[in-house]
Amino acid sequence: MARIIGVAILGGLAAAQFARLCDGAMHWHSRLYAAAPLASLVLLPVGFPIAAWLTRRFAPEAAGSGIPQVIAAAEERWHGRWGGQRVTLKTAVWKVALSAALLVCGASIGREGPTVQVVAGVMRTLTRGLKGGPGRRAIIIAGGAAGVAAAFNTPIAGVVFALEELAKSFERRTHTTVIMVVVIAGLASYALQGDYAYFGVLNGASDLKTAWLAAPFIGVVGGLAGGVFSRALSLTIGPDQNPLTRWRRAHPIIFATLCGGIAAGAAFASGGITFGAGYAEAKSLLQGHPGRGLGLAGWKFVATLAAAASGAPGGLFAPSLAIGAGLGAAFAHTGLAAMAGRDAVVLGMCSYLSGVVQAPLTSAVILMEMTRNPGLVGPLMLAALLARASSAWVMPEPIYHALSRSWRLAPG
Repeated sequence: MARIIGVAILGGLAAAQFARLCDGAMHWHSRLYAAAPLASLVLLPVGFPIAAWLTRRFAPEAAGSGIPQVIAAAEERWHGRWGGQRVTLKTAVWKVALSAALLVCGASIGREGPTVQVVAGVMRTLTRGLKGGPGRRAIIIAGGAAGVAAAFNTPIAGVVFALEELAKSFERRTHTTVIMVVVIAGLASYALQGDYAYFGVLNGASDLKTAWLAAPFIGVVGGLAGGVFSRALSLTIGPDQNPLTRWRRAHPIIFATLCGGIAAGAAFASGGITFGAGYAEAKSLLQGHPGRGLGLAGWKFVATLAAAASGAPGGLFAPSLAIGAGLGAAFAHTGLAAMAGRDAVVLGMCSYLSGVVQAPLTSAVILMEMTRNPGLVGPLMLAALLARASSAWVMPEPIYHALSRSWRLAPG
């Protein structure tokens, strides 16, 4: 048990340092863009194929978000066999390095999904050969949950994510391990980052009446938009065969270059609001500053889909929150149901995230903990559940579980 506690501390510290590295990478890109706006756009069509080639050559299991790899590793039950490099320290190192490099290029990616794979890799690698105690599956699930908790500074959401997304069934011992690892990793991350709210502490009370009225509208629209994103991503990089996936697999570097060109085009057309994870844009809308609601949502949608389809590392959580913030702000500007602006933004973030990942409990709890606004929990849950239902009309299978089929071991 002492070894697990020690490794959990290391996992939390790794998540905190990864967050700092990504923040620094986005800062460097901002400086490059300010110095040479047009020239810096070239970084995307150049950086995507380089990152895709490095990933394919040295760490294929580091591609994409990383959550599908963790799901596949957790759900399979092997006997005396190690399942490749999906949740190992080597994959974690490549994930960190390539994600940060892509953020320097301005890619529309997040660090939260990659953090799940990084912490799961740290936990699994450093506890291999452990006699007694929790098994391999429990360790992987606990590490992934701790990754969510440390990335968002949301410990409750980490546990909910483990229950809802990483495991279809839970043993009693797994419950205990997950909660313990999440708490310890969260404390380690807290020691480095302090008590911060992901988007800052929001001032002012919510108007619950308008929030309840807004939730159904925003939930359905956000869920449909998230479902369209997931469907498009699954058709591009999913395990099922179609002409596009066959061409992408035959020409992966050319495809990544095209994705980089599309991302650069979106950045140029939007005036640069699609760069990076989208923290600044979402935070600005949450704090009541004027912003381009539909413009942010639409162009960020394109840039994030291009990055996710490129085959390089990068997560969906933070860009999805930015897209949802844009959708919510657009609703607020319509005056429909006399919506309060900030509440509409929060509901939009929750709805779109739930539509993309189809994990309504995780989405609602993440937004509740991130914004430190428990009063909105009812409208958030309503919006998230409606978003999940409407997303399923477009994308019947949750995107992470659909993509996880590509990472399962062949029999034998």
